Amino acid sequence: MSLLPEPAEFRKVYSDDKELAAELPDRPIASLRDLQYLYGRLYTLATAGGGEFAPYLTPEKSTDLFGEPESLAILRVDLTDDKPALDPDRPVEFRSYSHEDVEAVAHAWYDAARGFDHSVTHRTGAGKEPKKVAEYLYQRLTYWAADEVIQEAASEHEDGWIIEALAELGERDNIKETIVDAVKKQLEGSTTALTTVAVKLEPGGDYELPGACGTTVFNEAMRARKRSKLVSKNAATNSIGQAMDLVTGRDGLTVGTAEDPLNYFLGKQLEKFPGLDPDEAWRSHPVSEDVAVTLMNASTFIEACQYYTLESNVYYLPYFFGHPTPGDARELYTALYKVADEEDLTPVEQMYSDYNPQEWDDPDGDRLQFYVAAVLQHQTKRYDVFGDEMNASLMHPVELAREHCAILSSWAFDDDSELLHPDVRPALPAHEEWSLLRPDVETMVGLIAGGTYFRSTFANPDDDDTVSADDLRIQALIASLSGGSIPVKRVLEEYAGRLIEESDEDDEGFPSMFVAMQHAQLCAFAAAGLLAGEDESLTKPAEYTTSQMQHGTTQRARTDGGSKAVKRAQKLEQFLDDTPALAPENPQRRGGFLLGVLVGQVSSYQQSSENRSTTLVDQYSIKSVTGSKIDRLASDVLDKNVVYSRENRMSSTMYAEVVDELVETLPRAERDGGWDIDTSELRYYYALGVAYGMNNWIPDEEADEQTDDDAPTDTNE
Repeated sequence: MSLLPEPAEFRKVYSDDKELAAELPDRPIASLRDLQYLYGRLYTLATAGGGEFAPYLTPEKSTDLFGEPESLAILRVDLTDDKPALDPDRPVEFRSYSHEDVEAVAHAWYDAARGFDHSVTHRTGAGKEPKKVAEYLYQRLTYWAADEVIQEAASEHEDGWIIEALAELGERDNIKETIVDAVKKQLEGSTTALTTVAVKLEPGGDYELPGACGTTVFNEAMRARKRSKLVSKNAATNSIGQAMDLVTGRDGLTVGTAEDPLNYFLGKQLEKFPGLDPDEAWRSHPVSEDVAVTLMNASTFIEACQYYTLESNVYYLPYFFGHPTPGDARELYTALYKVADEEDLTPVEQMYSDYNPQEWDDPDGDRLQFYVAAVLQHQTKRYDVFGDEMNASLMHPVELAREHCAILSSWAFDDDSELLHPDVRPALPAHEEWSLLRPDVETMVGLIAGGTYFRSTFANPDDDDTVSADDLRIQALIASLSGGSIPVKRVLEEYAGRLIEESDEDDEGFPSMFVAMQHAQLCAFAAAGLLAGEDESLTKPAEYTTSQMQHGTTQRARTDGGSKAVKRAQKLEQFLDDTPALAPENPQRRGGFLLGVLVGQVSSYQQSSENRSTTLVDQYSIKSVTGSKIDRLASDVLDKNVVYSRENRMSSTMYAEVVDELVETLPRAERDGGWDIDTSELRYYYALGVAYGMNNWIPDEEADEQTDDDAPTDTNE
């Protein structure tokens, strides 16, 4: 059960703008710590309310106990006489913990592996036997009340005698045995419970829980113990000093070992704070005690806005740009509540499905921004942080998804719907069963956010269970979420590596669908402005969406009788023109592509007309293509094409439109200094050409057109 109230209830409780404004940060959100502080304030207001001690309490840690039998174990202590004593009739009370008990119990959790909880109220481990529950109750007197930090806080409080009396009672003979006997009489079997004390302070009065007994001494002591853990942790013994709080901007005592929900500001991560002395950490990262505990309270909303993908934790934290207003706070709480309540969608998908600029009084959507980062844990307490972008927009992944779907809906891709040209199949294949070849924006947003968008196209790491700091999949994900940049050369390296993997592992043939997914993605990256590199032709968007195949012609090709060769020539001309990377100014890249096209088309002919199981695609695999071998490979393929042309008694060569372009391009590629193109780049565009060529078939034409001397009658067309 969640303690978070419904957004409507939150709005009702905090309907007064002036009161809510007093609880919010008084400066714009400018850093991750500012954002965490805002999340912590919203969570505290929603679960524990306002007030001095609310940020220190952790009511959410035991909501699973609501309504469970024997889930609240209370040690009843009478402090009305000179000597403290257990209630003679009922020293221990068991009851079901409820929502109404939260404020009175005043629980402040602490990691059990490090010791007991900060508050006198302490949660047991799961399924404890009566003797162990009794021990927890006894420790409220010995471990908690007698703790040095608790005793020091008690000595400075006017009601400190209450805690001193509890510690005195714990030293009394037979007290532990009395508690054990009382527990065994009431508890059968095992339980998980909050163990606490209730004190009677007035003769004839009631036993009151720590947060309802009319004194702040329990909460003051709790706060003191929690503060002690903010200044002494790991190698730090007393990291506290006078400085300006980096969140509030106020001068005062600051602590140096505050916990961080993102595991980013950690004392062990010396690379983030070179030369850090743990006891002087307050100088490098000063936050006040109140701010520190508020940051810790942000964890619920922080965790709700993070998800695991690509072996890393991705954080996608929404906020409104500028000074937080009461209206912003209510809207942000609503958004965070919905994300926390949704288990199936990533926060990116949830925000995309819920965001309505008109309802949020933000017509342009400009103020809604996001902190984006990926945090990788590669060993205990060692983390790498990627991205760390404060000003990301929801539109970044949405724009990429839209551009990708626009590419798939262009003339260049075959989505198995009605062909844009009745006789010419689009350049590359597509199929709805392949997720990155299905033009659905909402689905594509989910694929991008969830990492499938990159896992489907980039090379697989050597070890799927580990991830390195230079993993391009993660870098590309963060860039896509934050509007960053992706080095195009590295993208092509990943693409070529993945295609070789698929070719080696798949016995079903050439990985045309992977090539199609990669090319659509590459075009989408370029269109969304995400690609970075010195070669502008590799980062410039393709023009498939601004031109389309027309019936019998293209925008830049003449109408010429509708024969197969002319139609193929028209399509090839348009694809080359619309793809900046394949412009004539790039003869090596263009030559590799054209060679791939010819290999793909001849291979299709070999399969359909020659019934060959081994084709040129098998003979000249992707990994066999290098700059030093390209001339010999091209010569072999051209010779094979001539042989088939003669066998078909053609007056010219098969696929003359490709051959003509290829023989014109190859000499220019050689003249420009030899084949010095990057091997991965050459292999990728060669593979793109093969996929193009294998998809380059045309339905049978009328019998009177089959006599054209520019192409054989292919049975697969």
